[in-house]
Amino acid sequence: MAGLLRALALGLLLLPGAAMALDDEDVLAWLDREQEQYAALALALWDEAELGYLETESSGLLQQELAAADFRIETGVAGLPTAFVASYGSGEPVIGILAEFDALPGISQTAAPRREPHPDKHSGHACGHHLFGAGSTAAAVAVRQWMEANNIPGTLRLYGTPAEEGGSGKVYMVRAGLFDDVDSVLVWHPADRNAADIATTLANKSARFRFRGIASHAAVAPERGRSALDAVEAMNYMANLMREHMPQEARMHYVITSGGSAPNVVPDFAESFYYLRHPQAATLEQLWSRLLETAEGAALGTGTEMELEVIHGNHSVLPNETLASAMHRRLTMVGGVTYDAADLAFATELAESLASREADLAAAAARIEPMSLLQGMGSTDVGDVSWTVPTAEMRAATWVPGTAPHTWQAIAAGGTAIGTKGMMVAAKTMALTAIDLFLQPELLQAARAEFEQRRGTDFEYRPLLGDREPPLDYRR
Repeated sequence: MAGLLRALALGLLLLPGAAMALDDEDVLAWLDREQEQYAALALALWDEAELGYLETESSGLLQQELAAADFRIETGVAGLPTAFVASYGSGEPVIGILAEFDALPGISQTAAPRREPHPDKHSGHACGHHLFGAGSTAAAVAVRQWMEANNIPGTLRLYGTPAEEGGSGKVYMVRAGLFDDVDSVLVWHPADRNAADIATTLANKSARFRFRGIASHAAVAPERGRSALDAVEAMNYMANLMREHMPQEARMHYVITSGGSAPNVVPDFAESFYYLRHPQAATLEQLWSRLLETAEGAALGTGTEMELEVIHGNHSVLPNETLASAMHRRLTMVGGVTYDAADLAFATELAESLASREADLAAAAARIEPMSLLQGMGSTDVGDVSWTVPTAEMRAATWVPGTAPHTWQAIAAGGTAIGTKGMMVAAKTMALTAIDLFLQPELLQAARAEFEQRRGTDFEYRPLLGDREPPLDYRR
């Protein structure tokens, strides 16, 4: 119903007899008026907290909003049931906005400033993707309104991208060619501060290593058994020795997902799940080959068999200073997050649980960080998009300053006005940056020239996850 009412309001504004040119201030004013509605959308996604490739309700809510705003919706793209592309307009330029909406498993939290797991949930938006999806949708609808009112040529697309958390949804969309005709992509991410940096990330690859042995009674006939758990532990031991001899920029982490059921039964199956990261994809592939050798050696030494399933792989983000500068200019104009008394009280109590505390929380949330060259230590499938089309990303202070991602504190703030206010900072910034891209062909040309220079003339895109089909069941 809310989407229908907004569609009716938009239609009245844009009737031929009432049409009028809209400028930046009109766009910002419209987003201010709609803040409550988009906050409600974000909190609906927060409440769903659906995992990667299982985001049926969340994807549907975003599609409903966009369809009500007269976007054309193509669903189930790239073989991903919850992925979609929403388009408005036609012709060039083609400007894309990314939207994510998956949650994380194994962590939940109410919208409280103290640790309080949700009694009915085993997942949560600890990376703020509910805000990501709703904020990008708000930006896209605002730009669509501006385009129609001002008779702007070109195509606006919002990409609904599932399973960023370990599922590499965007990689399959890139692989399917969905970004091949796009001139520029804009994206944002929830954070504890406001910034638009010349930023990159780590390339990342993951796999499940499955070992199969022979079950036996661990006391009566241990000599007949071959322990799959021994193989997992042997691999982990060798991988941990390998850490000393990796580049210092590399990161490696794992969990044992299956290790047997009873101590007196030699496990005939065990599994570990590994992530490996490095800034350069070529170096990552070399490290990955060494990790595979530890798995093969573990199987040989324990008399077991090993198989692996690559789950995901992401390239690092290719930065674009031209686009980052344009986005930073707009972010500075929009300004940061303004806390009211209730926000500050919540933030102050939550900050007591943080290892890193800001002296003035309200000032930190309102501050726009200076633009800088940033090497991030996380990974994202936005990386593959950025090697295909010039891309810019910003962050907005949706979390209490000092909050790390993937924490209960991030979930808590994301369920409050602190989160939705930061989301609207991002929506406004992306909307205004998209307007600049539609109006300034020279900006698109400069971004493309920098993109080609950074990527190199001999670059050929190759997905790190290979030709595997999407792991639609990886969160089941």
